[in-house]
Amino acid sequence: MAQLDATIVNVSLPDLVATLHAPFSHIQWVVSGYLLALALTLPLNGWLVSRLGGRAVYLWCFGAFTLTSGLCALAWSAPSLIVFRLLQGMAGGLLAPMAQMTVARVAGRQMPRVASAMTAPVLLAPLLGPVVAGAILSVASWRWIFLLNVPVGLAAFALAVLFLPDDRHDERFRPLDLTGLGFLAPALVSFLYGMDHVARPYGQATLGASLVLFVLYVRSARRKGDDALIDLRLLRAPAFSVSAIIMFLTNGVSFAGQMLLPIWLIHACGVSPERTGLFMAPLGLGMMCVYPLIGRLSDRFDARDLTGCGALISLVGTVILVVLAYSGLNVALLSIALLLRGGGGGAVGIPAMSAGYASIARTDIPMATTALNIMQRIGGPTLITACATFLGWRLATVAPSHVVSEAYAETFALLALFHGVLLLATRFIRPSEKKRQFGSN
Repeated sequence: MAQLDATIVNVSLPDLVATLHAPFSHIQWVVSGYLLALALTLPLNGWLVSRLGGRAVYLWCFGAFTLTSGLCALAWSAPSLIVFRLLQGMAGGLLAPMAQMTVARVAGRQMPRVASAMTAPVLLAPLLGPVVAGAILSVASWRWIFLLNVPVGLAAFALAVLFLPDDRHDERFRPLDLTGLGFLAPALVSFLYGMDHVARPYGQATLGASLVLFVLYVRSARRKGDDALIDLRLLRAPAFSVSAIIMFLTNGVSFAGQMLLPIWLIHACGVSPERTGLFMAPLGLGMMCVYPLIGRLSDRFDARDLTGCGALISLVGTVILVVLAYSGLNVALLSIALLLRGGGGGAVGIPAMSAGYASIARTDIPMATTALNIMQRIGGPTLITACATFLGWRLATVAPSHVVSEAYAETFALLALFHGVLLLATRFIRPSEKKRQFGSN
């Protein structure tokens, strides 16, 4: 539900402008505010689990998300809708890490297999958001976009009550690190906001403030050790540190590519927006073909080899994009490139995440989940901004006759460089002490 709601509202923005009688500059906060709120509650994940237990936090998240979805549907003005969306995002921000933590606790060595089975809905939800919204708006008002969450949320709440085990006895109570929360939560929100508006002075100032807050948090966390909001000593485990870096880079190259491709197709190749969506379909197809196989592949191959192979395949796909930007659009080659990028990227994240979880104690999983989710979420805006800034600079400096052949190709080359860094990072995953033989169960 949280992933679906990140994109489902986009299609309804024109209707919201008309029915709520508010300018688009205000209404866009229905989307932006939700995305920022998703990051706001992430640092609280570990403490809430230690205080209430994973099952209780999960139930509270489902209940709060369902309730705030209903409130969004009842909103009477733009400010009220924005406030309810902020509350909805704060509840939704914990749904994904709580699901990830719950799976990590029960899956054990089967983590790659279980994670690959549960990834399809998470991948499909953002893709289906605009489609579902369009279908709803063709027969009903925008309010039904939010009401859709109510029966789904109630069903999820009932299933969680019936099937999730009570884990309060597994938790060690941690005091709430208010100082760390005061540094880390606004640091995350201001970082994401600043990266999204880095071209403007206030965005740069916000980004600078976020970096100061991050430094202050690191100093505070190192002093508090195990009592910190996120125990930075987890990063002393090389496998976990490498996993966090890979999650950052994997999310970053994925989102940066999804940002660059439509711009290149529409503005440099003259492809219509409708056809652009069709041209990008192989990207999702590649992911969907690989994810169900990750469990079996992880049984047969070492995590370092599997992630390295996936990173190499996605790098090859990106190099093809560099060639296409120089030579001109070829739909067949573009489809191959996107299949390689989607499939290769799909083979990196889950094995790397599983290797990171395998390197820490079970009691540290809630805190590790928070750290991995934070690294994953800041990877996207960081590399998006890097590529977008570079593209804007090259478009402003190269001769008009060479814009397509140089500016876009060089920006894809920068993206390929980030893929190369990702490939290098996968080589630092520690090989399994005992590799499984091909064909073993």
